[in-house]
Amino acid sequence: MNDSTPILPRPRRKAGRTGCAVEVTLSVIGGLWKPVILFHLLDGKLRFNALCRMVPNATARMVTLQLRELERDGVINRIVYPEVPPRVEYELTELGRSLEPVLLSMRSWGMGFASDEDRQELHVCP
Repeated sequence: MNDSTPILPRPRRKAGRTGCAVEVTLSVIGGLWKPVILFHLLDGKLRFNALCRMVPNATARMVTLQLRELERDGVINRIVYPEVPPRVEYELTELGRSLEPVLLSMRSWGMGFASDEDRQELHVCP
């Protein structure tokens, strides 16, 4: 898929395996990198390289794949500016912004769960 190919939204996810709404949430934001990417976008628009720097253990390809899935699910917008070289930014949609309380709760829970030693090594996201 090249950058000029539009990403078509996919049908809304369903809880086909368990019938539980938690399954739907996890199908959209589940995994290691999606919640971290979304958390960083809470502060506003970010360019691709900035996102990659914020999740340095994820490969650029993995970040790209995660961003594409989030865009397909309507959680983020990809904004391409007609410049040379092209500038691309990502931002949360209204649907993505509605995940803020979930993401903040995940951060709080993680800080509480981490040991004192681990907590000192964690950087407090936005």
